[in-house]
Amino acid sequence: MSTLNELNELLGQTLAYVYGEIGDDQMELITKDGRIYLFYHEQDCCESVAIEDIIGDLSDLIGEPLTEAEEVTDRESIPENDTHHLMDESFTWTFYKFRTRKGSVTIRWLGESNGYYSEEVNFKRVK
Repeated sequence: MSTLNELNELLGQTLAYVYGEIGDDQMELITKDGRIYLFYHEQDCCESVAIEDIIGDLSDLIGEPLTEAEEVTDRESIPENDTHHLMDESFTWTFYKFRTRKGSVTIRWLGESNGYYSEEVNFKRVK
């Protein structure tokens, strides 16, 4: 899970590349000035954390300064009519919301476990 200050570091940054898609367990953002940011999960034994959905077009985040970078977490909510996820004991939904002048994108991560392991998405600047 990111801290507000870490995620706020993205505000005003202009992205050159975004690597990651549905099903991936990490996403990499590279800025025009060469900074690299990573969303990921440190895998342990009995959990899984991956990108479940991308709402919007990732290309809207390229070439314009980010005006919004927000994280929202929801634990234990199961979407209506979702029987697949009823098998696990614990869930964490993490939503990352980004906006530029071109548009907005929400990246929805799902962490699932037996309840004893982390389901969080980590965020850090790697370069």
